[in-house]
Amino acid sequence: MIRTVLFDLDGTIMDTNELIIETFQHILRDIVPQPFTREQIIPSMGLTLEEQLRRFSQREQIEDLVQAYRDYNWKRHDDLIQPFPYVQEVIQRLVEADIKVGIVTTKIRLTTERALRMFDLFEHMGAIITFDDITNAKPHPEPVLQAVERLQADPSTTLMVGDSPADIQSANAAGVISCGVAWSLKGEAVLREYGAKHVIHDMRDLYTLIGLERNSGETT
Repeated sequence: MIRTVLFDLDGTIMDTNELIIETFQHILRDIVPQPFTREQIIPSMGLTLEEQLRRFSQREQIEDLVQAYRDYNWKRHDDLIQPFPYVQEVIQRLVEADIKVGIVTTKIRLTTERALRMFDLFEHMGAIITFDDITNAKPHPEPVLQAVERLQADPSTTLMVGDSPADIQSANAAGVISCGVAWSLKGEAVLREYGAKHVIHDMRDLYTLIGLERNSGETT
């Protein structure tokens, strides 16, 4: 039985897709050949910001781009972020069922906590592992293993839910159960190709994986 659920943030529980895409397009408009389309950005989403900026700009020195990204992203953050459907309901239900929950993300702590506090999710998280807390980012297993350790969880009863190949790879390498989300911009097939053990199409599908019943009267 699943006793712990770890969530990626961007693209998994928080719909920040347009925020991320708009930020990259804005700060790189004079750096990369135009047009610079969302189709060029989506495949690398889930990797660290630094890795994405090096890939897009073909530059090694990217400190100015990192700062530009964070400045613009911060300014536009509240207007372009919202939870995916049923996220708040499901996390609340997991907590009530004594399931440990946590976040494993490549975002920095400042913006991670801002997003979680905006939608009253911060207080539910037993562990929050961000880019600031690790040496090796996903797809390395370190972030997931660190969350497991902080929550004193058993990897064999821990589910890691994410929208990117990096999430799936990190989960599998850490020995936890990997779960992709079908609303990923990368597509369900890509997540399965990277070894996702499960793919959910609605956040409430977690109830079945965990062994909880849906509330009476709840629609599918």
